[in-house]
Amino acid sequence: MTEITNNIKDTALIFEGGGMRASYTAGFLNTLIESELFFDYVAGISAGSSHCVNYLSRDTERAKRSFVDIVLDPKFGGWRSFFQGEGFFRSQYIYEETHYSEALLPLDFSAFMGNPAQLRIGVFERDRGELKYYTKEDIHDVKDLVKIVRSSSSMPIFMPPTYYDGHYYVDGGLGGGIALDIAKKDGLKKFFVVLTRKKGYRKSPAQFKGFIKAYYRRYPNVVEAMLKRHIIYNQTLEELEQLEREGKAFLVYPEEMPVSNREINFSKLSESYRLGYEQGQRDVSKWKEFLL
Repeated sequence: MTEITNNIKDTALIFEGGGMRASYTAGFLNTLIESELFFDYVAGISAGSSHCVNYLSRDTERAKRSFVDIVLDPKFGGWRSFFQGEGFFRSQYIYEETHYSEALLPLDFSAFMGNPAQLRIGVFERDRGELKYYTKEDIHDVKDLVKIVRSSSSMPIFMPPTYYDGHYYVDGGLGGGIALDIAKKDGLKKFFVVLTRKKGYRKSPAQFKGFIKAYYRRYPNVVEAMLKRHIIYNQTLEELEQLEREGKAFLVYPEEMPVSNREINFSKLSESYRLGYEQGQRDVSKWKEFLL
């Protein structure tokens, strides 16, 4: 196998989550790969963790299929699987049964592990209410990797929690949603952040607070995190905007966002990917000015 090398060593690449909104940002991801913009530090949460894996394995086809073609699989999910207790998105199937060579999303695990870049994937520990980051050093085989990505992506209410390594995890987005904190802690000073919301967006307080409190009545730390998430998220956006004004960050916003985080219509997701890819092709010269 050809040795994998990286050419951007002073900047963190951070992928925001956002469920199926990642169909749009998969177009950005593939533009980065095709333009040979290879970061040595990559962090992501929720859907952003899938982006991290596809980016580090440099698999443009898998990046698209993970958030577009996958909905054509009858095992993918929907309301029937939700009411059967398997989740609106059938996370066990999506993350743990599709990465084999003959399956829908074959993963080149050797390429992933062979990439020397540092990796951070954020997960939220349900019982303790703590945001935790897994690194590549925690990954000993592909089963570890898919469990970690599933843990990070287990959307509250719409997907069951993931049990891994002695703990139950829910979506890492409960800890905020943008992995700026860990990149700063690791000493990075420059940040290239791929966002799934349009410029100027701010998250509103959670709706249906009574339902959330009732649904997670046995897990008060989850309730607290869901009710405070908008505060942390908006503070992080404000910090990123300040870093951008200082020339220390480049924020990549979608010009539009045609799908929701739970979109399962193939045509809409295909169009979302196309729009993201075309925007990436238009904007990549600006990215290079910041990065190179």
